Amino acid sequence: MSPAVVPWWRTAAAGRGCGQRRRVVRQWVAMLLSQLPEDVLYHILAYLDHVSLSRLSQVCKSTYSFVNRDNVWKNVAKEFLNTGIRRDGSDLYPKIPLKERVRTAQNWSNGLCTKDILIRWRKNLLPWLQIDGNILFLSQAAEIRAHRVHQNAKKILSQPFQIYSGHNGDVCRFVLNNSYLISSGSDGTIVVHSRRSGAQTKLPGHSQEINCLDSRDEIIISGSRDTTVKVWTLTSSSSRKTISTFDRVWSVAIDPSVSSFAMGTACCRTPSPLHIWTMERLECVCSLGSDFQRGAGVLDIVFETPFQLLTCGYDTFIRLWDLRLSEQKCVMEWEEPHDSTLYCLQTDGNHMMASGSSYYGVVRLWDKRQSQCLQVYELSAQRPSSPVYCLRFNSSHLFAALATSLHSLDFRLSPTSGS
Repeated sequence: MSPAVVPWWRTAAAGRGCGQRRRVVRQWVAMLLSQLPEDVLYHILAYLDHVSLSRLSQVCKSTYSFVNRDNVWKNVAKEFLNTGIRRDGSDLYPKIPLKERVRTAQNWSNGLCTKDILIRWRKNLLPWLQIDGNILFLSQAAEIRAHRVHQNAKKILSQPFQIYSGHNGDVCRFVLNNSYLISSGSDGTIVVHSRRSGAQTKLPGHSQEINCLDSRDEIIISGSRDTTVKVWTLTSSSSRKTISTFDRVWSVAIDPSVSSFAMGTACCRTPSPLHIWTMERLECVCSLGSDFQRGAGVLDIVFETPFQLLTCGYDTFIRLWDLRLSEQKCVMEWEEPHDSTLYCLQTDGNHMMASGSSYYGVVRLWDKRQSQCLQVYELSAQRPSSPVYCLRFNSSHLFAALATSLHSLDFRLSPTSGS
């Protein structure tokens, strides 16, 4: 019986009269798999894993066409790392076929990649990264350079197609907000760049370097070494609110619903380095954690949902917090095995996390369903070693910025036999 044929049995009675003997006649009717309603097919294929789906797609052209649909692979993709399917079901990379992303996801899990150094520079810097589609933004000293990244090319174009400037000192942080690039610098100013017109607006306000910055919708949040956090709008020339924290501010993040924001401090003058503020009233609603040691500052914060956020910093732990549960204890935590400071953190919105450590350019991949690190990559074996100041990834590449170079990990290798 062909695997693309579904048997259908039916019975018929022969003979006349109630007193006559009845004969049961069995008729076999062939129904092709492709003749079933699509909703029934989706339900059937939902029980198959990625290996079975791949084998089924080789039966014939019609099954190949149907099985390769993204809707068929969506349930499978949710269980893999970095396929772009977030926990809420949204898709980060809708233009890339899900079957191809599942194939690449196996390489992320198995650690199969090629390493490359894309750009080098002579002086030690504190670079920062952002990715928008096929454009990679890299800060170097007082400039932010935009490079094009081609999926089928091994290297990015070394010459930037656009350069953003405007600071009198080094760029500390920058974020992308729709058509704007917003940067903060060691000169204590914020510069709002229009990516369309090229116009820029300066927002002075901090007395020392601005260590952290975030922006969503029309809101800008900045945190500085001067122990203050300022709230701005894209159209304002002065801050809407100044918050005194009595401690150096290392990180800020706005939640996806823009109803609150989190700030991470140096934890030198306050018992907790992590505080949640409401956006509407600009009031502190809670401080997370209670057993932090002095100096256990939070260097990076990533919101996954309006209620869940990930943090990392000097105390070598990645922590997952849920604002709907206890404020005193995190939901889960993962420890850096070599007791190194964690400078940066990135998540796929589902199962995978990537962290950058303070020594030897170590990048670690984590699966939230496991307590131990999944993969580790040492990008800077030479002395003196460099921290990973920032990392970003898409469906196929991970980019890491060190003190003197920009590295990439390419996971687009062909999967191993049987995967």
